[in-house]
Amino acid sequence: MTQDIRDLLPSPTGLLALGEPAHRDPAFGWVRNDIVARLIDHGFRSIALEIDRVGALVVNDFVHDGLGSLDEAMSAFSHDFGNLATNRQLVAWMRDYNAELPREQRLTFHGFDAPLETFSAPSPRPYLEHARDYLGLDLDIANLTGEDERWSRAEAVLDPAASPGATAEADRLRAIADDLFTSLHARAPELIAATSHDQWVRVRTHLTAGIGLLRYHAQSARPGDQSTRVSRLAATRDALMARNLLDIRGLEARRGATLVYAHNQHLQKAGSVITTPELNLTWFGAGSIVNSLAPEPYTFVAGSLGRSETLGIADPEPGTYESLFHERIGTWGFVPTQADAHAHVRTGITPQQGYVPLDAATLDGADAVLHIHDSAAVRAPGAV
Repeated sequence: MTQDIRDLLPSPTGLLALGEPAHRDPAFGWVRNDIVARLIDHGFRSIALEIDRVGALVVNDFVHDGLGSLDEAMSAFSHDFGNLATNRQLVAWMRDYNAELPREQRLTFHGFDAPLETFSAPSPRPYLEHARDYLGLDLDIANLTGEDERWSRAEAVLDPAASPGATAEADRLRAIADDLFTSLHARAPELIAATSHDQWVRVRTHLTAGIGLLRYHAQSARPGDQSTRVSRLAATRDALMARNLLDIRGLEARRGATLVYAHNQHLQKAGSVITTPELNLTWFGAGSIVNSLAPEPYTFVAGSLGRSETLGIADPEPGTYESLFHERIGTWGFVPTQADAHAHVRTGITPQQGYVPLDAATLDGADAVLHIHDSAAVRAPGAV
């Protein structure tokens, strides 16, 4: 048992994935912020959060170069995560840390999610037009996409018949996006010489997001029962997340390791399973995909929560996976993964904000567990 995550890291370390079982209990964010400060001395130079990768470019402009304001950076977070005090503190601290450092030593901030919200996805138009304009091409993309609202409304994802993802226009957009991607790479020497490598990467990030949206909308248009459709959409989103993580590591590998922070379901090494009275979902999360493909070590620390007033969770009942760690941890700490064939999934609770109790799949292949005994006892760390 330890409170120092550095005791758990392999050497060398590429991606360290720190999971949480729910998004909006602040305890995991405070612990994450404390961990970030400790990891810098261990060669970490970047962090990737579960937010839109394109939006995160604005956050990194502030963190890395002081462009814009803290409020503008927080407004660029997707999923309303910019309103979390833990995230605001992290971004402000990273900016202060970078202020006196040479550019090559500064910390960088990334998002690794696609530009998606819960059961909604925007039009690919602005992302494709961003690449078109950079390439100096004359393409009428807006005429093919039509009104942005036809893509972004909830029905476009929830109802296959209302989705524009299988139309002739969508097919044409996917062909155009593929051509733009090819041209961006074929002309890379010319474009980078005229602009910069950083600008070229930003354009590729926008274009990749647009291609990902076209793929997500195509999946939304496929018919099927609700469990099958939602599983497909979850799998598509996580595949896009994994592609982003691999790309981020391609950019960061020479500078140092990357901390990835997101929900357990996105980061665990085994396949993800969520069962509710209405749905039976199965898919491979981003962590499972990256663990299979990354050329460097992928370390996953599963987040475990004992008690949370915020989420309406009392102490775990005996025999649950959480109970394996609860009595061993005072406030919070890391413990080796403990498998128990007789343990069961926590039940009988009605938590909010997407809390998913530990199950065998989450612990399967996990390198350690971060257990928080009582989230109310965790406060903002003084080091960050």
